[in-house]
Amino acid sequence: MNTGLDLAALIRTIPDFPKPGVLFRDVTTLLLDPQGFATAIERMVAATVGPVDLVAGVEARGFVFAAALALRLNAGVLLIRKDGKLPGATIAEEYALEYGEDRIAMHADACAPGARVLLVDDLIATGGTARAAARLLRRAGATVIQAQFLVDLPDLGGADALRADGLNVSALVSFPGH
Repeated sequence: MNTGLDLAALIRTIPDFPKPGVLFRDVTTLLLDPQGFATAIERMVAATVGPVDLVAGVEARGFVFAAALALRLNAGVLLIRKDGKLPGATIAEEYALEYGEDRIAMHADACAPGARVLLVDDLIATGGTARAAARLLRRAGATVIQAQFLVDLPDLGGADALRADGLNVSALVSFPGH
């Protein structure tokens, strides 16, 4: 692992996407860099409060980080998807969007009660999806031990909202502003 590697430099900023005034933080450029991706995963492993039974990844980029972390943590991978995308029996949780609502879901039998779960996604902004994922996991009986993100956009308040919900939250890179 390159301990001095600047991960923020590997994340591309795209202005005015998906709408004017937004600075989109594109982590796909970090994923294209083998050393950058490996360093990010090693840093996330080091920041994990263990032990962990499952790593829950939020659709879609969260799946990439969850799978890599789960391998290193000797844990299973739990997929949290948009409602209607998983076969079989599911449980779902609604959450507010800027204009309307959405739902995320997981398989009803994805985790045993008491399972220690690390919640992972690429980025935390307003926290709506991550908070819904944490509620969903807790409804299933999981103990959500931590929420980890590659990127935090602190001005949007999502990490603070998760902390207010009682979660230990960490991120490798922070970008002030929107």
